[in-house]
Amino acid sequence: MDAGGRPVRIANCSGFYGDRLTALAELAGGDPADVPDVITGDYLAEVTMLVLAKNRARRPGGGYAGTFLRQLEPAAARVAERGVRIVVNAGGLDPAGLAAATRELLARLGVELPVAHVEGDALDVPALLAAGHELRHLCTGAPYRSWGREALTANAYLGGFGVKAALAAGAAIVITGRVADASLVAGAAAWWWDWDRDDLDALAGAVAAGHVIECGAQATGGNFSGFREIGDLTHPGFPIAEIDRDGSAVITKRAGTGGAVTVDTVTAQLVYEIGPPGYRNPDVVARLDTVRVEQAGPDRVRLHGTRGLPAPPETKVAITGLGGWRNDSVFVITGLDADAKAELFERAVRARFAGRPGVADLRFTRIGVPAADPADQMTGSCLLHVAADGTEEAVGRAFSGALVELALANYPGLYGLRPPGPGSAYGAFWPALVPQTAVEHVVVHPDGRREHVPPPPGEPYRDEPPAAGTGPGTGTAWDPAEETVPGPLGRLVHARSGDKGGDANVGVWVSDPDAWPWLAATLTTERFTGLLPETAGHRIDRYELPNLRAVNFVVHGLLDGGATEARRLDGQAKALGEWLRARHVPLPVRLLRARHPGSPEPDGPGTPARPPGRG
Repeated sequence: MDAGGRPVRIANCSGFYGDRLTALAELAGGDPADVPDVITGDYLAEVTMLVLAKNRARRPGGGYAGTFLRQLEPAAARVAERGVRIVVNAGGLDPAGLAAATRELLARLGVELPVAHVEGDALDVPALLAAGHELRHLCTGAPYRSWGREALTANAYLGGFGVKAALAAGAAIVITGRVADASLVAGAAAWWWDWDRDDLDALAGAVAAGHVIECGAQATGGNFSGFREIGDLTHPGFPIAEIDRDGSAVITKRAGTGGAVTVDTVTAQLVYEIGPPGYRNPDVVARLDTVRVEQAGPDRVRLHGTRGLPAPPETKVAITGLGGWRNDSVFVITGLDADAKAELFERAVRARFAGRPGVADLRFTRIGVPAADPADQMTGSCLLHVAADGTEEAVGRAFSGALVELALANYPGLYGLRPPGPGSAYGAFWPALVPQTAVEHVVVHPDGRREHVPPPPGEPYRDEPPAAGTGPGTGTAWDPAEETVPGPLGRLVHARSGDKGGDANVGVWVSDPDAWPWLAATLTTERFTGLLPETAGHRIDRYELPNLRAVNFVVHGLLDGGATEARRLDGQAKALGEWLRARHVPLPVRLLRARHPGSPEPDGPGTPARPPGRG
């Protein structure tokens, strides 16, 4: 494409299945000079594939994200008028079906937009096993045959070169299945600049930019730990990446929209749901530890310097199935003796299920603490969540009935937030790797022509080992004997956390370059585990990204088998980073004064400082 050598402007209108329905129209409307060249949409998460499988079993057309059609309808005429290209992975389990439904919608609207789709991500697990692929679990190494469940879905992560081929052949709308999130952007950038497989640094830069904007408004202040620094978060704008020929990019948003684009909002997304600094993509390994981030103007953040390595010979395949049966309910505890009330309730429930076959797990979780001398009833209350896993016979209606029986026979003030129900089957998740040569990556063009996209050559890549100790940091050296005061870690650091299969990641970073040596030296794996005791007993990998002044922790197995079967209430670890920021640690007074002028004490004026060397 290369429209006069200017950067391609690629926006994102969806970060998940269910995102803002008006986002596509917002991006395609308004000032024509500010309209993106390409609008992408990411609808697929690991849990979404299972949701789509259940939908498909209930009704025809349930295998794709139907909300895309609702987003497109009010924007289609403007998209055609302004020559905007649309690239979305809303096809889910049925990209051909969504492509057909999109053509029907456009015909009804009288709008001409050529529609292509990308397929081949759906895999046949028995055929793969018969061909000798063990499909070992990506985290545990266990062979697939040990899982003991039947696959409902199995989808390989495709790269972006199918998107490039579809756009190059004239498609205005490209619908894909399980294309890697960032590859929607990388494929569009590769089309614009006509990149080849060996343009590794450029591809890596586009993957980094794609990773930033793939979750929509998270790049413009949404879910940001420094949300109080953002002027207007009631209706944040969606992000745009302006990607240049070398892969460098500026992250921005449309003028006049809410939210903000800052170094910190962009860093938050760079460290989100990652593992080692070598970020694997089907087209390239993007070294996130080489990315440089700098403010380039109001609501403009520049990413540059990203290095790329050849794509690995394998790509991820996400397999979903049905696990056991799960049931749960939430009860309210009010007033005095909350601990004793919770203990009585748990003891009574466990007594009813002791030795009963078919109950695999009973779990009780307290939420909150009743206030002393509460001025209203709710501040004097807390919640008790009770959950059971097992067979439908044991933890379905029988479990609900046992809870109902306690209504007049347990702690005073007992009531529930909803009547106990029958429960449902929960999903199971199995991530593995398959050779890219085992995946048939196909573009179906608007005229029906099928084009096969060859896999990358593939070079073996091994993740670097986690940081054994602490890094030297940059900027002013940190003296462990300097004066500190106790306070919440979040007074000095930002954090963003999320899930990758059964693992959780927590990215922690500082805005102040002078605070990086302190963070690198003090937030060790041991300190992390001490602050978050729930992570004890799990393998924890720690990685440093000095260019981002960030440390990333990967907590293996914290989420059981993944979001679909996690037994934690925060099943995708979205709030794990906020828990960490709330924990108290010794904070250097010098850094507090720099970040919070005039208020060095984290708990407000009057908090005594620790003598030098203590804490």
